[in-house]
Amino acid sequence: MSVTTNENASITRASRPSRSYAAAGTVAGAAIGIWVGKRVQEFAHRERPEGMINWERSREIATRMNKGNTLTASDRDRLDAYYSSLVAKCVPIVSEYTGTTLPEDAERTYAFDRVDWINANLEGFKRMFEPIESLDDARRGSNVLSKAWNGVNQTILSYEVGLMLGYMARRVLGQYDLALLGREPVTSTGKLYYVEPNIRGIESKLGLPKEDFRMWLALHETTHAFEFEAHPWVRLHFNGLLDRYMEFLKQDAEFLKQGIQGVKVFAKRVQEGRGEGEGTGSWLEMLMDDEQRQLFTEMQALMCVIEGYSNHVMNAVGKDLLDNYDMISRKFEERQQQRSQADQIFARLTGLDVKMEQYRQGEQFIDDVVAQRDHAFVHQIWDKPENLPTMDEIRHPDKWIARIDSRLSE
Repeated sequence: MSVTTNENASITRASRPSRSYAAAGTVAGAAIGIWVGKRVQEFAHRERPEGMINWERSREIATRMNKGNTLTASDRDRLDAYYSSLVAKCVPIVSEYTGTTLPEDAERTYAFDRVDWINANLEGFKRMFEPIESLDDARRGSNVLSKAWNGVNQTILSYEVGLMLGYMARRVLGQYDLALLGREPVTSTGKLYYVEPNIRGIESKLGLPKEDFRMWLALHETTHAFEFEAHPWVRLHFNGLLDRYMEFLKQDAEFLKQGIQGVKVFAKRVQEGRGEGEGTGSWLEMLMDDEQRQLFTEMQALMCVIEGYSNHVMNAVGKDLLDNYDMISRKFEERQQQRSQADQIFARLTGLDVKMEQYRQGEQFIDDVVAQRDHAFVHQIWDKPENLPTMDEIRHPDKWIARIDSRLSE
């Protein structure tokens, strides 16, 4: 910024520069041009992993944000056994309430530190982006400027992925990892991760009882295992949606390689997308065409149901199981509402604020249907894909109830 100001000042003082000044400017411009040209060529020919994202660079950025609080091998063994025992206590309780059974798997539960979580999720991201990463070099462009531009894009994307993973690694407490889009057989079970440093931090910060808090977390994650593993079609359906979504991303990546024409397409989408969607106000939906937006909304509805049902089951069985259940839930909800300004900005940029609101809508939907009918009625959601509610039905449970009633009467 200071260079620009100085240049503008010199132009004001000499509206007609002498030939010597002009010659000096020409030489300087040529020198700068040569320097920039060399830097572009060096960047274009620099050895760099192929693809949109340098995954090792993303891993480095994320892990650098989360140094310390590591678990030793003995810590992992001890905590793996501890969390496995909590899950074992939750399984019969959830099974009795839901009326379903969970396949046994002794290797489903793991205690993680933050770097463990980053590594596990980075591998999941790589699997998801394989359809786009498989674009060959010819499609990326072969001239120097194209290679340099793709290198800049890769640097930016790698940084963004690393930053997001690094940020989330500090906040996530538990996770059910379904290994979506992986090569595992459909019958394979998901894995339950508990990020111990984060759990300890929240426990200390909020003054939560150790045993009850961890059991509270285990109930939520164990219910996710029931949702996917007691109903195998859910994973297949979810994978199908993700496959279609990644295909759209692949098409968009191809579009953007057309240069200014691709940018114009996205600008048009933003203009047409204002106010579209189903009232979420998500900036992500503004970048989508109608078909993409419909698929995105379908994925949102499924996530609403998955999270909402898990919360419903937690509340239904947790209050009788844990003496401190209400206190833990209340403090946790207050924590969610008292996020820092930085957290709120990050949530808006990533769309996480939309997700949190939709999860609350999903829980309200499940609670409303159970109140109007019973748990057996709402559990029909897990019978087949056709029974899943739309986002409109999630906001208006009476519509879903009427649709299911009509199907039952046929």
